Amino acid sequence: MEQIDRPWLKSYDAEVSPTLDYEKLPLFKFLDRAAHKWPGRKAIVFKNWSVTYARLKTMTEVFAANLREAGVRKGDRVALMLPNLPQTIIAVWGTLRSGAIAVMTNPLYMETEIIHQFNDADVRTCITLDLLWPKLDKLRPVIPVEKFFVTSIGEGLKFPLNLLYALQTMKNGSAPKVPYDKTRVLPFKTLTKGSKTFTNERVDPDDTALLQYTGGTTGVAKGCVLTHVNIGANIQQCQSMMHTLGQRQETFIGVLPYFHIYGFTTCLAWPTSMGATLTPFPRYVPLDVLKGIQKLKPTVFPGAPSLYVSLLQQKDIAKYDLSSINCCVSGSAPMPVEHMEQFKTRAGTAIAEGYGLTEASPVTHFNPIKGVRKPGSIGLPFPDTDAKIVDMDVGGEALPPGKRGELVIRGPQVMQGYYNRPDATADVLRNGWLYTGDIAYMDEEGYFYIVDRKKDLIISGGYNIYPREIDEVLHTHPKIEEAVSVGIPHDARGEIVKAYVVLREGESLTRNEVMAYCREKLASYKVPRQVEFRASLPKTMVGKVLRRALREEEAARSAARKNRTARTD
Repeated sequence: MEQIDRPWLKSYDAEVSPTLDYEKLPLFKFLDRAAHKWPGRKAIVFKNWSVTYARLKTMTEVFAANLREAGVRKGDRVALMLPNLPQTIIAVWGTLRSGAIAVMTNPLYMETEIIHQFNDADVRTCITLDLLWPKLDKLRPVIPVEKFFVTSIGEGLKFPLNLLYALQTMKNGSAPKVPYDKTRVLPFKTLTKGSKTFTNERVDPDDTALLQYTGGTTGVAKGCVLTHVNIGANIQQCQSMMHTLGQRQETFIGVLPYFHIYGFTTCLAWPTSMGATLTPFPRYVPLDVLKGIQKLKPTVFPGAPSLYVSLLQQKDIAKYDLSSINCCVSGSAPMPVEHMEQFKTRAGTAIAEGYGLTEASPVTHFNPIKGVRKPGSIGLPFPDTDAKIVDMDVGGEALPPGKRGELVIRGPQVMQGYYNRPDATADVLRNGWLYTGDIAYMDEEGYFYIVDRKKDLIISGGYNIYPREIDEVLHTHPKIEEAVSVGIPHDARGEIVKAYVVLREGESLTRNEVMAYCREKLASYKVPRQVEFRASLPKTMVGKVLRRALREEEAARSAARKNRTARTD
């Protein structure tokens, strides 16, 4: 194996070991251990419903037995198309215990995205929500699903809230009628009733646990093959790096979607391993989250920049007690330093930034809990995780500190490859290294900094322009709430910079004022040549801005202009 320098080891907290003695277990064994160690602890709290770890373990064993009874076998793909609910947590552990592979599916997917994912993964069983049934029902002729198990939000509630929910949905007609037929469309309770259990000792830790699809921010979504060992290693790495957590019973706020790998690992799998209480939120409503924090007293808040920023936008945030939170983690997208400082002032808790990607289960870097946290840095590589910066065109040897290039990673959490896509796998997994596509640099002390996505790099008039640098400047403007810059085609310069700007409520700016502000802080070739004001920016479910969507909009506009010109001529 190639030897590299690891300057980050000197920056680790004293409690963090550079290498770990990993337990290679099927993932559900982490739940079993928690149930054995803390049987009476609350595992899930949702509205007026809760369950202990001992009871949750039994529920997942029953679930697994009923899945097997329904014909699901080891290696079968089971799609979990659900928001954050108690049923989602039960379904995750039950599916993995059965030996099946969980295919976590975004409930907000458009029809074409569902068709692609279900056919690509050859999904034969789907566990979903009644509110999503009309969308899935239309797709039955074009997807391979043979059995649907359908739940409702009310099934995660106790009396009287479950009754009130049922009455409300009947009154406003929001609950669709699901045609249960006892063969292909069945109630979720089919999987939770009975006393027969399935503990399954035959799952190999090297078996695939998740077929986790990429966000599709750079093209067609691909299924990342993540084994029990991959995710289990990442759980143990998270615990090692964030060593102050778990010394008492923690409570994790579950705002990040469980169907996203960031939410799956940091809000479901990892907290379960330490016997923490999970508090799922089916959808993100800023005011509900503030109320939930005050009521539930969570101690750990894994989030994304857009979540923290939207909480800061709430006019009454000062009325809510956020003091229970002693650890805030930000990932999925760069967090503007300006917003990190604002959140610390408001909540009294500093945000520690990290980094990861679906292909790495997902976390690879994190700032020290006790040591130096450098603003704007994604921190240090996890234990047993090597990282280096290489030339963006040829890869190869590590570049010296301070030099920008592509970030490449290797470690036990890195995926096995893309499902049924050997060519795409060969593109990103080379000689044991995962090529992330992110442009970054490392400083002398081993802290890494993300500059931009390789595919987002703007080349204008021969100059390399990193959009994030422009975004950081725009975020410092007192009248700007959010902003993102992209490269758009230009006949003379190849590309020019265009900024998309969302203003703070009640504020106004002109295009020229935005450009003048940038001109004071950026080299002239980096200053946006075009500015578009918008009410919002297109994002993924975890708050990552979809620059690709903006570029596609520009391409469509350009094509429309050319068509109009051609018709005129």
